[in-house]
Amino acid sequence: MNLSREHAWSLLTEYTGNDRLLKHGLAVEAAVRGYARSFGEDEEAWGIVALLHDFDYERWPDREDHPYRGCEILRAQGYPEYVMRAILSHADYTGVTRESRLEHTLFACDEMAGFVTAAALVRPSRSVLDLEAKSVKKRMKDKAFARAVPRDDLRQGAEEVGLSLDDHITNVVAFMRLRADELGLRGSL
Repeated sequence: MNLSREHAWSLLTEYTGNDRLLKHGLAVEAAVRGYARSFGEDEEAWGIVALLHDFDYERWPDREDHPYRGCEILRAQGYPEYVMRAILSHADYTGVTRESRLEHTLFACDEMAGFVTAAALVRPSRSVLDLEAKSVKKRMKDKAFARAVPRDDLRQGAEEVGLSLDDHITNVVAFMRLRADELGLRGSL
């Protein structure tokens, strides 16, 4: 199969109608593509994996089905096995251990992109453009803020990409700034 972002986006929008989930896919894609560039990896392939990592979540949000159902669909469409493996590895409960740099990066960016989005949206500007790592870290200390996001996963993700938490947050924010308009995170700036 010839990987194509256009096909991946079509698949994502076929299975996902919720704007918040679509923007989450785009945010994770922006972060993973940014790391692919900085690591000298295949940005297109990595971006497609990131875009598709939760494409089945709206239809099958429970642990028994997500991300397994999505991987079945991707496999039937001829996606390479590394795509399914990376998607399976982003959820600890699947039992698929993260081994490749792509797998570690997807895990590191998934929760962080969501947390950065939440942190940007509570700013007076509602923008990622003026968001800094220290503000994100301050929000991490507030257990009531974005309570569904496991703080240990944010820290572990940074470790898995070999960075300090500050550097990982700074990178994800910077990568997301490049797509602020598409992510709905330009706000009033």
